[in-house]
Amino acid sequence: MADPARDALGAAAAPEPPPGSSPPGTGDGAAAAGEAAAAEGAGEGEVGEAGGGSELKAEVADGEVRSADGEAADAEEPGLQAGAARKVKLELKERKEKKQKVDEDEIQKMQILVSSFSEEQLNRYEMYRRSAFPKAAIKRLIQSITGTSVSQNVVIAMSGISKVFVGEVVEEALDVCEKWGELPPLQPKHMREAVRRLKARGQIPNSKYKKIIFH
Repeated sequence: MADPARDALGAAAAPEPPPGSSPPGTGDGAAAAGEAAAAEGAGEGEVGEAGGGSELKAEVADGEVRSADGEAADAEEPGLQAGAARKVKLELKERKEKKQKVDEDEIQKMQILVSSFSEEQLNRYEMYRRSAFPKAAIKRLIQSITGTSVSQNVVIAMSGISKVFVGEVVEEALDVCEKWGELPPLQPKHMREAVRRLKARGQIPNSKYKKIIFH
């Protein structure tokens, strides 16, 4: 038979658990729940890292494709420019060779023509090549007409044009002299008739102003 007094003394002698401590069963359950939550968080973190890594790889791959397309376009553009420059260079070279060939043909024809000249014709040709208008006089004439200063290139060009014009007038005057049954040297009447004929054919512009009246 149990002694009630002894049981009371044993219960009083049993140590009380310290404050804040949990029963053994409760502590083990909390620890297990914490480990499960940590494992789940780690899994979600790994999944997030895996998803972020795949997106980053996709962006990097897209950037590489774009850069490759840009490099290909940049590589094609210099190629097109080089081809166009090469084409222009070839065209200029062909034109230069063609012009040089034409000049050589003209020189050869002129040599053949000069070699067939008589002594009188050769002397006249030499005088024609040596004759020229004084550039100072041509410059003064141009400046007196235009009222402005002109460059040396303009003076040279005008001297050449004047020489050609005088040659045409003299040639026509010689034809007039021959048709009239006269012999050289040329006289003023031959020159005036030559100028009149050239004007009639429209080879000399009329410098006189003509007032045009519209009815």
